[in-house]
Amino acid sequence: MDLNEAAWRRSRHSGDDGGNCVEVAPLNDVIGVRDSKDPGRGALLLGRAEFGILLEQLKRH
Repeated sequence: MDLNEAAWRRSRHSGDDGGNCVEVAPLNDVIGVRDSKDPGRGALLLGRAEFGILLEQLKRH
């Protein structure tokens, strides 16, 4: 799986400077999550169900 070829996205609320953002990308059966400040460091890969749980938890806090 080549993460460089993924269609990474970040929230439009993040601003244009690109810092302090989390980027996400759909990758076949998982969702990639990475730090926009250091995309070469790798990504956390979550199953779609786990990613949904993460989003719900983030919305609560």
